[in-house]
Amino acid sequence: MSDAKEKIIRYYKGTEGEDTAVKLIDLAAQTIKNHKCKLSNFLSPYEQEIANVVANTLGELKTDFYGGYQGAERQRAAFIHTDFQGTPNFETAVIKAEWNGEFARLGHRDVLGSVLSLGVDRQFIGDIIATKDCAKIIVDRKMCDYFIANLTQIGGTTVTATLDELDNIAPKEERIKEIQATVASLRVDSIAAAGFGMSRSKAAQEIAAEKIKLNWQNVKNAAQSVKEGDILSLRGRGRLEVAEIRGQTKKGRVGVLLKRFF
Repeated sequence: MSDAKEKIIRYYKGTEGEDTAVKLIDLAAQTIKNHKCKLSNFLSPYEQEIANVVANTLGELKTDFYGGYQGAERQRAAFIHTDFQGTPNFETAVIKAEWNGEFARLGHRDVLGSVLSLGVDRQFIGDIIATKDCAKIIVDRKMCDYFIANLTQIGGTTVTATLDELDNIAPKEERIKEIQATVASLRVDSIAAAGFGMSRSKAAQEIAAEKIKLNWQNVKNAAQSVKEGDILSLRGRGRLEVAEIRGQTKKGRVGVLLKRFF
């Protein structure tokens, strides 16, 4: 198994996923040793991919994911040994923070900033679903009492935090818009400009500001190429899938079908 571990570490070395890979390898190794089940903290979609790579490479394991509700983006991974006959307990709960929506407009960034200011690591927090007068914060169950006692303000607004039921969260419904476009090239700035409705120079600025991610990782530079199946995300603007690359037009441009998720 040591060779398999080294192979994974070499693959992710120097990338954003290096630390996550090391932690997940350790968790998977514990699962293989005790023939049971081990649970990760909340993972981004990119980190979930790493969990699958770890399980598939080391063998003897399968993975399951859960983020508190159907369609959750951030989810916990369960490494499950093939001999394990039980059902994973994902130890996930939801905190409901409420405020007077007539006097305050609070969004996802406000809620996340206030939660992190309490000294809570991001790995213990799943999705945040913010509406006009409340936010539902998916958390590690062992953090519930701490949030209820300490989350009293968000963005300077007084809030009341209580334990809610996961069943009260509606499944995530995304709107999808198909965009047929021709681009000068498959550079990430060209695709982002076509999909998010902006100029290439603006897309390049967003990339430089690290607001655009490619497959959940920071884009190295605006000239980085994309391929069919890649996912671009722009902070505050949703996601974009490169659904189909259709080849060159007579004028030398590249036809693409993009799917924009809101």
